[in-house]
Amino acid sequence: MITLHALKYLRATRVLWLLADLGQPCNRIDYDRTKSFRAPEALKRVHPLGKSPVIEDEGEMVAESSTILRYLAAKYGDNSHTPPQGTHAYWQHEALLDYVEASFAEVALQAILPTFGGDPVPEAARSALDVHLDYITQLIGDGPLLFGNRAMLADIQMSYIIALLARLDLLNDYPVIATYWDALQEQPGYIAATQVTGPMAPPADTERK
Repeated sequence: MITLHALKYLRATRVLWLLADLGQPCNRIDYDRTKSFRAPEALKRVHPLGKSPVIEDEGEMVAESSTILRYLAAKYGDNSHTPPQGTHAYWQHEALLDYVEASFAEVALQAILPTFGGDPVPEAARSALDVHLDYITQLIGDGPLLFGNRAMLADIQMSYIIALLARLDLLNDYPVIATYWDALQEQPGYIAATQVTGPMAPPADTERK
């Protein structure tokens, strides 16, 4: 059975979402954040960088959310969370799956972190974020999700950053993405995962003063 090392209010919910979709259980080991909302030292005994999520499977230790999602889809022979291989949509999907953490997350966090601290979003950070939100709006198109009605791995990967932006009211000028977030929250796997772990984004009382 897969062992999932999961830090509260982090990307591990995405792994549980896919496992729920696949009907696969896991042995989940949860880690509480420190008072400063950081990962505990215990996670460094699992991964040298204190990564979460990390999965263990038959001697394999796999980190990085997009890699974990791909690993699980391959392990369980799942092809329902990607467009048909060899198509334009397939390669667009593969690029988006990596885009979330490689490009979007870094830009989004420049707006998210000040907001969590009670500060306004810096103008440069807001401008950079707007470029990406315009791009994602175009990707969604008629929606409701990135590739139609069914959540793909890229949707699952995208959900965490979108959850944070929605939680901090940073999607107010982007109704298409706000509607996309509503659609993500209606997915059975999302519902199953958050019933176990709680919301993806932390509640208000965890924000730094």
